Amino acid sequence: MIETIYKPGTLPHRILGKTGVSVSLICLGGWHIGSLESLEAIRLMHRAIDEGIDFFDNAWDYHMGGSETVMGDALAMDGKRQKVFLMTKNCARDAVGTRQHLEDSLRRLKTDCIDLWQFHECNYDNDAEWLLERGALAEAIKAKKEGKVRFIGFTGHKSPDIHRSVLDIYPDWDCTQFPINVCDHFYRSFEKKFLPVLRERNIGAIGMKSLGGGAGVRGAEFTFNKICDPREARRYALSQDIHSLVVGVDSEKILEQDLAIARDFKPMTEAEMNTLRQQVKAIAGDGRHELFKSTTLHDGPYHREQHGLEKLVATLS
Repeated sequence: MIETIYKPGTLPHRILGKTGVSVSLICLGGWHIGSLESLEAIRLMHRAIDEGIDFFDNAWDYHMGGSETVMGDALAMDGKRQKVFLMTKNCARDAVGTRQHLEDSLRRLKTDCIDLWQFHECNYDNDAEWLLERGALAEAIKAKKEGKVRFIGFTGHKSPDIHRSVLDIYPDWDCTQFPINVCDHFYRSFEKKFLPVLRERNIGAIGMKSLGGGAGVRGAEFTFNKICDPREARRYALSQDIHSLVVGVDSEKILEQDLAIARDFKPMTEAEMNTLRQQVKAIAGDGRHELFKSTTLHDGPYHREQHGLEKLVATLS
């Protein structure tokens, strides 16, 4: 398992693969932050930094740019930007759009360099082809050489096979982000089909969706039909070969919960993991708690439109 570094007075850390950067065990998710009133969002971000979270997540399309804007405001205060490894994501698949998304993100985040810039939601079988043929990947590599981004990667939540197809178009990916949770073990599993490849190549592995995502599920209250406690779900994800776990924080209560999980983290034994897997097995194999894999319900509207799905749905209805 990936080594967890315990330091007095702060959260546990892990080295983010080949980047060599030490990041906190949990990463503050940008989507939830953007759903809050701006002053509350800034207050929570500042507290997260003070408590030891030094890895922040965002994306160009979160809340139509609102998430990046409020995060940029928070990080511009009192030297906070220097305390955070900052990740955001590009939604475009062509060179012109990629450059525009980069400049938008730099402006909103009030920074001259993004630490980790990832292609967002590689959820479709032709995304790998588009990144190559339409020039997006070449533009990202160029931005890295220019010093506007330090590291590049990609994200997605649909299929380990799609993730593998994107991984294979470029030998020098620094990081990738994907779902990791106990139900994943039984359904289109990133844990079993993708994580071993990342470990072999020393690519930064960033987990997300540790609380699943089914119909009517709200992250903070998620319990796999009351079978699995959120704290157990987070601990299970952190016990896999990932370097950090993105967590959605939309209140002081949830921030405190996730800070406590990180501070007290001890990896599950194989026996503990197997016990938890058996608890969820009956409701895991059909994907009901991972609808982001089998439907477009969790796909962002920008990407649904990008692939023509919004127009198709309108036509069919």
